[in-house]
Amino acid sequence: MVQKDTQYTFDPVDIEQMRLRASLSPARRIQVMLDARELVVGLKRGRIRKRFPDLSDREINLKLIEELSHVRKQFPRP
Repeated sequence: MVQKDTQYTFDPVDIEQMRLRASLSPARRIQVMLDARELVVGLKRGRIRKRFPDLSDREINLKLIEELSHVRKQFPRP
C-alpha cells in the first residue's frame, strides 16, 4: 500500500483580491465577511432542506447548528 503525501499546502493567494480588500474600510471588510457567512449558511440550510424536505424551519436550524458544531471539531484538510 502506497502512502500519499498528506502535507497541506495553502491555496494560491489572489493578489488582486487582497488589494481590493485592503482598500476597504474596516467596517466594510466586516460587512463583506458577514455577507459571505450568510451565503454559506443559506447554502447549507438549502442543502439540509433538500435532503430533509419534511422538517420545520426550527428543525432545519437545529440540524444546521449540529452540522456547524461538528465542523469545528474537525482538523483542517490535509
